[in-house]
Amino acid sequence: MAKALNLGLRRALANDPRALLMGEDIGRLGGVFRVTDGLFAEFGEDRVVDTPLAESGIVGTAIGLALRGYRPVCEIQFDGFVFPAFDQITTQLAKMHYRSQGRLRLPVVIRIPYGGGIGAIEHHSESPEALFAHTPGLRVVSPATAADAFTMIQQAVASPDPVIFFEPKGRYWEKGDVDLDAPLPAPHGSPADLDHARVVRPGTDVTVVAYGPTVATALKAAEAAAADGTSVEVVDLRTISPLDTATIAASVRRTGRCVVVHEAPVLYGSGAEVAARITEECFYHLQAPVLRVGGFHTPYPVSKIEHDYLPGLDRLLDAVDRTLAF
Repeated sequence: MAKALNLGLRRALANDPRALLMGEDIGRLGGVFRVTDGLFAEFGEDRVVDTPLAESGIVGTAIGLALRGYRPVCEIQFDGFVFPAFDQITTQLAKMHYRSQGRLRLPVVIRIPYGGGIGAIEHHSESPEALFAHTPGLRVVSPATAADAFTMIQQAVASPDPVIFFEPKGRYWEKGDVDLDAPLPAPHGSPADLDHARVVRPGTDVTVVAYGPTVATALKAAEAAAADGTSVEVVDLRTISPLDTATIAASVRRTGRCVVVHEAPVLYGSGAEVAARITEECFYHLQAPVLRVGGFHTPYPVSKIEHDYLPGLDRLLDAVDRTLAF
């Protein structure tokens, strides 16, 4: 996935001279996770900008650049480091288009490596996506595969709207096939565009909705459940906001049951919105309540016990069993 993101960013920079990258150590070093490796040498210091250690300054500068016609792509080194820029994102970036009655556009992408599984601690393994999904004016997306990472980062850069691009850092090194010659779907109106969820495994007994790092977990759970005779359909949200309710609802109408899984704490998480939407849309199709699986309502723990905190195979399969028991 890291290499796919690198290639996607390279193509975005090559295709649009207005695009530029900004972030701490993304230039000569190539970023903490080497996602921007080699781009500084290829595009130079004016297009791949090493910034000071100041997230609010990075996003504030990006807003100014966007107002002058550029398409800045900001990297936040770790998920927990985004909060110094939270004010810039939620009060300026998200609202400028509305505040100007549509006259101003801010095509800014903010890349945030997020989630756990790498043996790090709080501020380095968090999942703050619900905070941004709750803010009107932002697109919030998260790829789960290398192929989607390659395509979606290009679509995010091409989008006229601000995009919060959550990258599951625990999946950076997972491999997958990527068609580098496939035409890029249109930013809007295409079945495979940035706003659409995708059924990644068909099933008949229960729908499991996941995104980002938990899609792989959901697919493993589906394989394990199949060994016991349970057919699990897995839906990859891809976009957290706006939410593709239609794809999820179509799946739940087929299966009659739904489990939502994410690494963020369950309480007030993105899964609550999915559960509410599905309850409204599919009430007469549901054979059981929509269940949620996620992190506990506690700060991210020390690395030795993070796998007890993160929703794994056993907790997800338990939820599948519970929904089937109704």
